[in-house]
Amino acid sequence: MPSDTSNSLESQAVLRSATFAQYKWRALVGVTFCYLFYYTGRQTLGFAVAGIQHDYGLSKYQIGWISATMLWCYAGGQFVNGNLGDKLGGKAMMIGGAVLSLAANWVFSFGHTFLFFLLAWGANGYFQSMGFAPGSRLLSNWWGHTNRGFVYGVYIGFSGFSSVLAYVFPVVILGAMHLDWIWIFRLAPLSMLLGALVLLLFVSERPEDQSIRSADPADDTPRLPAQDELTSAQRYSIVLRNWKLYITGLAIGLQNAARYALVVWVPVHYLGMDWKSSAALIDPKWITIALPIGMALGSLSNSWISDVLFQGRRYLAIVWYMVLASTTAIIMMFIPHASMLAIGLLFLCGFFVFGPASSFWALCPDIFGRRVAGTATGVLNTMSYIFAGIGEPVIGHIIDSTGNTAIIFPIVAGLCAASAVLSMSIKR
Repeated sequence: MPSDTSNSLESQAVLRSATFAQYKWRALVGVTFCYLFYYTGRQTLGFAVAGIQHDYGLSKYQIGWISATMLWCYAGGQFVNGNLGDKLGGKAMMIGGAVLSLAANWVFSFGHTFLFFLLAWGANGYFQSMGFAPGSRLLSNWWGHTNRGFVYGVYIGFSGFSSVLAYVFPVVILGAMHLDWIWIFRLAPLSMLLGALVLLLFVSERPEDQSIRSADPADDTPRLPAQDELTSAQRYSIVLRNWKLYITGLAIGLQNAARYALVVWVPVHYLGMDWKSSAALIDPKWITIALPIGMALGSLSNSWISDVLFQGRRYLAIVWYMVLASTTAIIMMFIPHASMLAIGLLFLCGFFVFGPASSFWALCPDIFGRRVAGTATGVLNTMSYIFAGIGEPVIGHIIDSTGNTAIIFPIVAGLCAASAVLSMSIKR
């Protein structure tokens, strides 16, 4: 009889383990698939710059302010929505953000004045902020520290591939479909609805909602009570009292400023006003796509390297990539536009600049714990995008003043070098 009981308990454990594994993989696939399309709602502005300037006479300095407003609203939204992800759940937040961002993109496409564009793109930034931190919290509900480098590598990697889509869709809309720039903001963001639908149908918020847990003793994901007992004030207090937040925030802020310097101004550098009539050997639009592909693969690799090569010491992976990013950006200054070397170096520049993002975000639950993972991610992302927003009008003004779009590369090099120095102080 004891043998029958033992066998029954063993069978139940196997069943629980299989059920938990199924749900946690559905969470990873569903969240990353949803976020795969998020950037089609916010990283397409660079392809519309020439059209907006032509139609409405805006300067690059003004375009820089429009981009900065989106980034700052995104930053402010992260501060709020990271905590709401902890409180209300990541699933509802991500779905709501996708729908509202789509609406804001459509509103932007009907713009005709600087102020209209500024307000519409700013609202879009806030709605976009409902995705990343809540999604991070949802993933931390299912995956523990043991697999966190892998999980965040996949999550951030898919956000990198989202950048690829955010580059490919405008190229297709402007080039293959021969549509005006306004259709970038009407067609590309429709893909966010597909991601939201998959998340809605296939992902559960957390194991407690399904009354399951892992039967694997190696799984270190802590189980929370059905109702998290922490108040919003307590979550913010836990996060803001930790000095590592500020060092990490400065480091990722510089890294993100470098990233957006590339994302927004590389299309301007390579395409310009007359890219469709260019006689270059290699079509400039394919050169620009090398950047987000490099970013995607870089983010997939960095946190994995931090787990495998550096045994969880994520700061080492961050520092190495930032040093290589700075070096590559300096070389980019001297490379002709239409060359195979430009494609390869732009790929590497994106690879090393964005790669550390996955390790940076894996540090949030590492340092602050699962209970405040969403809040920590949101606060850190707020700091990150404040820096990115500061850079946009400054770079736009410098380009207007010098007439030299290649100036973005020494700027990126300096930002990455400073991030590398700060990152040496980040340890779990």
